[in-house]
Amino acid sequence: MEHRKEELYSQAIPAGKRRYFFDVKETRGGDKFVTIAESRRIFDNNTGEFYIDKNKIFLYKEDFEKFRKGLDNAITFIETGIEPEPVVPENQFSSYDEGEKNEQNFDNEAKDPSYTIDDIDFKY
Repeated sequence: MEHRKEELYSQAIPAGKRRYFFDVKETRGGDKFVTIAESRRIFDNNTGEFYIDKNKIFLYKEDFEKFRKGLDNAITFIETGIEPEPVVPENQFSSYDEGEKNEQNFDNEAKDPSYTIDDIDFKY
């Protein structure tokens, strides 16, 4: 049985009906990473009860700067309406996909630059 390590650092941020969690954990190899989780309380009309919907991402230190810049770009766009320069230019996506294809199973849609997060059908 694998022993799960406790968080090295944890911060919860209440935000209306949602709550965000930032947790720092450590891999077996000693590398630290961040998990960002969102939970929200949802009422189920069928059962008449509330349940908690949770979503989580894992952010590793080699991606911190790109993630931070991407988040900053999105916030800047919302605040100013000015589209910032992309963190990674679209012409570099194909080399990224080629380097990753041995580690992950990407389908052809993921390599299509016209494919966006809005095209994903999230089922809860």
